[in-house]
Amino acid sequence: MAKLIALVDCNNFYVSCERVFRPDLIGKPVAVLSNNDGCIVSRSQEVKELGVKMAVPLFQVQHLVKRHHIQLFSSNYALYADMSARVMATLAEFAAHLEVYSIDEAFLDLTDIGSQEPLAYSLQIKETVFKRTGIPVCVGLGPTKTLAKLANFAAKKWPKTGGVLDLSDPIRREKLLRRVAVQEVWGIGSLTAAKLQSLGIHTAWDLASQPSERMHQQFSVVLARTVMELNATPCQALAEIAPDKQQIVCSRSFSRPVTTLAEMSHAVAEYCSRAAEKLRHQKSVAGCLSVYIRTSPFAGQGGQYQRAASYRLQPATQDTRIMISIAQRLLRQIFRAGYNYQKCGVQLSGIQPESTPAQQELFDFTAMGLATENRSLMKTLDQINRRFPKSIEVAASCFDKTWKARSERISPCYTTDWRDLLKVSCC
Repeated sequence: MAKLIALVDCNNFYVSCERVFRPDLIGKPVAVLSNNDGCIVSRSQEVKELGVKMAVPLFQVQHLVKRHHIQLFSSNYALYADMSARVMATLAEFAAHLEVYSIDEAFLDLTDIGSQEPLAYSLQIKETVFKRTGIPVCVGLGPTKTLAKLANFAAKKWPKTGGVLDLSDPIRREKLLRRVAVQEVWGIGSLTAAKLQSLGIHTAWDLASQPSERMHQQFSVVLARTVMELNATPCQALAEIAPDKQQIVCSRSFSRPVTTLAEMSHAVAEYCSRAAEKLRHQKSVAGCLSVYIRTSPFAGQGGQYQRAASYRLQPATQDTRIMISIAQRLLRQIFRAGYNYQKCGVQLSGIQPESTPAQQELFDFTAMGLATENRSLMKTLDQINRRFPKSIEVAASCFDKTWKARSERISPCYTTDWRDLLKVSCC
C-alpha cells in the first residue's frame, strides 16, 4: 500500500486564536506582536496584503497601523498553547500515528484510511477542526513528509484548492514542482537556495531531477534525502514522541533598561525557575548552567557591554534552588555597573535523563554551601503550580518586576483562567 502522509497546518495561528473569541475581527487586519511588543510575528491575510513582512519591527510600520486601523495584540502564549492542544486532540482522532511538529502543525499517517477517498477525508479533518476549535487549517497530502509540506504550501497559496491538495499523483506532482521555487522546499534555507541557484537549480522540479548521490557529495546527506522525498521515496518517519531538548534557553528583552544588580538578579532568578521547570517536565537533569547579559547592540561605542559565564553542575541537577544560587554567583562575576542592560538569559546544557546514575551527596549541603537536590520538593512545587498557575515562586524571583517585557495589548486568557471566561447575557 502506498504511503500517504498529511500535514495539517493552522492558518495564521496566533491571529486565528484571537479571532475565535473576537469574531468581530474576521475580515479585518489583525497582527500579533512578539515579546515586549517589538515585532510582528503573526499576520492576518489582510495585513499580508498590505505588504507587512514577518518579524518586521512595529515602529517601522506604525504608519500602516494607523492608516488601515490594524488591530494589534500582545502574544498570549497560554491561550495559544491551550488552543493548540485542542487542535492536536482533534487531529489524533483521525489517525493512529501523529507527529506534533510545532504549535500549529502536525503530520498524520493516513495510509490506513481504507476505502475512504483521501481528499474527502482531508476535507472532513479541515471541517471538524474548524467546527470544534474555530481554527481554520489547510491540509497537504503526499507520499512523503516533504511532499506533504509542499502540498500544504500550495493549498495555502492557491485558494482554488479549497485548502486541501494531494500530491500523490505523479502528473500533478510534477506540475506543482515546476512552479514552486526551490527555496520553498522544506529544509532549504536561504544560503542553500543561493548555492543551488548558482548551479542552475531554481525550482523544486530542478532539485528533484538531481541525482541524490551528487547532492550528498556537494551538500549533505540531508539534502540527498530531500531529493529522494521529492521523488516520493520516504526517508523520514513520523516522530510520535518528541525528543528531549538538548539545550534549554530562557531569555527576554527588558521593557526598559536595567541598571542595577538587584533587578538583574530578579530577572535571572525567574529565568532559572522557568528553565528548571521545563527541565523537570521532560524528566531530565542539567550538567551545565550559563548566564549571559548584554546591552543594546545599538548603544554607542562606550555603552556596549556583553558577557557570559558558565558553571559545571556536579552532580547534574534539576533543582531550582541550586540553579538560582549558582546563577547569582555567575551574575555577580560578569555584572558591571554603569550600563543600560537590554537583555539577559539562562541556558541549561549537558542535559541527560534524570534516571542517569550520579554521585550522591552524604550531607545536607555540598562543599559550596548549596542545598542538595530535593526532587520530591520540586515535584510538589510543580504540581501546585500546575493546579494554581504561578502560585509558588522561589524567593529570589518574587520582587519588583517592572523590568518584565511589555504586554500592553494582551487579550484575556479565555480558556485557561476562570476569571477570563466569556460571559453570555440573555435578554
